[in-house]
Amino acid sequence: MKVLIVDDHKINRTLPAVLLVQAGCEVHEADSGEAALAFFEGDTVDVLLLDVSMPGISGPEVCRRLRARPEMAGLRIVAYTAHAMPGEREQILAAGFDEVLVKPINRQGLLQSVGLPV
Repeated sequence: MKVLIVDDHKINRTLPAVLLVQAGCEVHEADSGEAALAFFEGDTVDVLLLDVSMPGISGPEVCRRLRARPEMAGLRIVAYTAHAMPGEREQILAAGFDEVLVKPINRQGLLQSVGLPV
């Protein structure tokens, strides 16, 4: 499985990257919404782990733009966020995300959210 982790904080990319590599995934990283969209101009992944709150282009805006592209129809987009209130979860899913992974993460939650066996 090929995964792109997008978060503006390096530390928030490091833990999921290590856990996903240990699970056998090929992992790529981006530090902004702009970098994530640029990545998809020349490559693709199976799963996008996408921070919701970033400066510049937000996670929901990246999600919206990717969902508008027919070739991205099969892309699994997981919101990666500290926003854990029940109402916020529904808003995030309504924005086009497939799943919500709340920080701080653990191995089981991460693997489940990207669709890997625990």
